[in-house]
Amino acid sequence: MALLFSYAGADPESWRQEFAKHLPDLDFRVFPDVGDPADIEYVALWMHPLGDLRRYPNLKAILSFGAGVEHIIRDPELPEGVPIVRLVDDLVVRDMAMHAVHWVIHFHRNYHLYQQDQPKQLWRRHPHRDPAQRRVGFLGMGAMGAVAAKFVRDLGFSVAGWGRDPVSVEGVEFYQGDERLADFLRRTDILINVLPLTPATENLLNAERFALLPAGACVINISRGPILVEKDLVQALDSGHLEAAALDVFCSEPLAAQSPLWNHPKVFVTPHIAGINYAHSAARLMADNVKRIEAGEQPFPIYDPVRGY
Repeated sequence: MALLFSYAGADPESWRQEFAKHLPDLDFRVFPDVGDPADIEYVALWMHPLGDLRRYPNLKAILSFGAGVEHIIRDPELPEGVPIVRLVDDLVVRDMAMHAVHWVIHFHRNYHLYQQDQPKQLWRRHPHRDPAQRRVGFLGMGAMGAVAAKFVRDLGFSVAGWGRDPVSVEGVEFYQGDERLADFLRRTDILINVLPLTPATENLLNAERFALLPAGACVINISRGPILVEKDLVQALDSGHLEAAALDVFCSEPLAAQSPLWNHPKVFVTPHIAGINYAHSAARLMADNVKRIEAGEQPFPIYDPVRGY
């Protein structure tokens, strides 16, 4: 049984060691050193070259190094009938929740404004609110959104969530469906996007949606770049309607050197690090799914093309 590892920038040896702990007989191969393509039964990948997966006639599953699979389904030559298994790791969910909490506190406590004041040697205090008076909204209430919403709720903020499927989280007001999206945005002072990228969510955060947010609102994007229209965000910031934005994901990555986001005084850029894979945890989850498949069971969670995630 051979697994092909394809994860540019990662140390394959550390992953090899972790997989071996759970699958000691696994033949671990590192792309592009494939060997005989007929041996490959599993591919664990991130941003794999387009068109390559069709080379493996005995492929049983495609294992994603991420909860999102757009880096896989962008391939027009995907082999038919091979399940795509998403990676939903509690450690990554925790880290993304911590990232969201950091920026909520950063904007709530006006640290972005003090950062602008420092080079000007301005010693002044900006108005401060009780967290209960700051309305935080999570766009998307799946595994990640629900965990992060609880973290922020427990800090005393007024928290709400929006999604298409019903979700119940104690102490978090929930807005369901497209017909309630506008109401959700109007009540949100700090917006955190954690939606999956699907045809329905692409370009969802555009000029029309930014205009619905209260004046002085802040935006945090930690899911996928194409959900947010970057030029519309810049315009909303330049107009003064939005106060600041923290962006961890972008329409094109790495972020192009000529992007105005790099030097915008109201934009904080991080290089897609809100959630980082831990080899010891992710390899175990992937190995568990390999074991399920070898035992004739269903892996999970499997990408659903109807739902888009």
